[in-house]
Amino acid sequence: MTGTIDIALVDWSRAQFALTAIYHWFFVPLTLGLSFIIAIMESIYVRTGKEEWKRITKFWMKLFGINFAIGVATGIILEFEFGTNWSNYSWFVGDIFGAPLAIEGIFAFFLESTFIAVMFFGWNKVSKKFHLASSWLVAFGASLSALWILVANSWMQYPVGMHFNPETARSEMLNFWEVLLSPVAVNKFLHTITSSYVVAALFIICVSAWYLLKKRELLLAKKSIVIASVFGLTSALFVAITGDGSSYLVAQKQPVKLAAMEGLYQGKEGAGLIIFGVPRSDAHKDKEDNFHFKFEVPKMLSLLGYRQSDAFVPGIKDLVDGNKEKNIIPVTEKMQKGRLAISALGSFRNFYKMNNKTAADSALKVFRENSHYMGYGYLNDPDSIIPNVPLTFYSFHIMAGLGFLFILLFIVTLYLSIKNKLSNKKFLLKILICFLPLGFVASESGWVVAEVGRQPWAIQDLLPVSVATTHIDATAVMTTFFLFAVLFTILLIAEVKIMLTQIKKGPEGGENV
Repeated sequence: MTGTIDIALVDWSRAQFALTAIYHWFFVPLTLGLSFIIAIMESIYVRTGKEEWKRITKFWMKLFGINFAIGVATGIILEFEFGTNWSNYSWFVGDIFGAPLAIEGIFAFFLESTFIAVMFFGWNKVSKKFHLASSWLVAFGASLSALWILVANSWMQYPVGMHFNPETARSEMLNFWEVLLSPVAVNKFLHTITSSYVVAALFIICVSAWYLLKKRELLLAKKSIVIASVFGLTSALFVAITGDGSSYLVAQKQPVKLAAMEGLYQGKEGAGLIIFGVPRSDAHKDKEDNFHFKFEVPKMLSLLGYRQSDAFVPGIKDLVDGNKEKNIIPVTEKMQKGRLAISALGSFRNFYKMNNKTAADSALKVFRENSHYMGYGYLNDPDSIIPNVPLTFYSFHIMAGLGFLFILLFIVTLYLSIKNKLSNKKFLLKILICFLPLGFVASESGWVVAEVGRQPWAIQDLLPVSVATTHIDATAVMTTFFLFAVLFTILLIAEVKIMLTQIKKGPEGGENV
């Protein structure tokens, strides 16, 4: 992990991975959410015996199947990119990062892919209860698959349950359960899957609203909207609760990300939470005022991040330049310690190969005293720990603002559905249809906050992105970037076209009103 850094290679590798992840995440939320809504609908069918619920279930199941098939392709490519573009990263943490991904493939995806065959082709071939069990197992399998992937990602945000082996220069897992049950992993899993449930609920409401506008499939649309509204409202409320947990954990584990999320350059006690604001284009950590204007709730950021309304929230300046009063070490000092750790590691490995135990032990002692800051030793500029603040800030506020808007939407939709007044609200139905892309915007924005907000780290404080890449020609990565961009766009267009065709066609069995 030494040598000259090819910035073009790093940038293109990041761009390719971001491209793949963004496209992949267009498909995942629908898979996670639709699977559970379908299982709920089929449960109602099995319990009541009403054929109308079977018809409704099979219709949404078709749309789920279209999305699932295309989503798998992008997911496979995403995992392969760790080996092709990020081999240094894979070498450094493969023993840890590979474990949850292997479990996901062997158990979760196997469970999901096994029972999905029964789910689609088992109608009238197996008993109702066995088919229902298969549908639930597919839903649990999808969420279980998400669990292991999110555990791996959470470990990158908050590396626990491991130690660095200086003899092999690799990180090794010490405690699997600490990795699995870390507070960041648990919270990220719950927050991510429930936000996906919200996206799926919005999808069903939007499609059903279109049917109501067209005066088609009225029974299917009305019943689907009720189920989706209840499911979506429950999920959205849970997203808000886990969002609060995320704010607290980010404040404790990734304070620079929190500062970027709120555009907080100067630390303060009793910091307010910005509801809306426009950062200045020339914002800098040494400036007092970095907003054209802002509207904030006083002391709320301190309360969310530290559970005390008057708590000190460090700003970007404090985290970069240090703050002796608050015991915050400047990045320059961390960089010095990190370089000392890297140098000591190299000396230890050389002395170890030479069987010079005394010198090796001495170098190892120096390494262990400074190893916590090893990642900083690869940085060249203290300001490089600052992520893209405007992108992180706007992504966070778009995500949070839409989240609360979705809660309101689900409440209104559920109320009007229960009162049987929704089908007469044509203007509202048109608005509901427009909400479909907003669900994906909120979901993608959440991932932008999570991933852009932790830059420049591939693994928080341990491994910068700049030294995590594979030593290949940047042109090769650039070429595959454009190839993937074309391929993924074609897949997305194909899914949308197939989905629209199926929606326009409607469920089998003729019109029901």
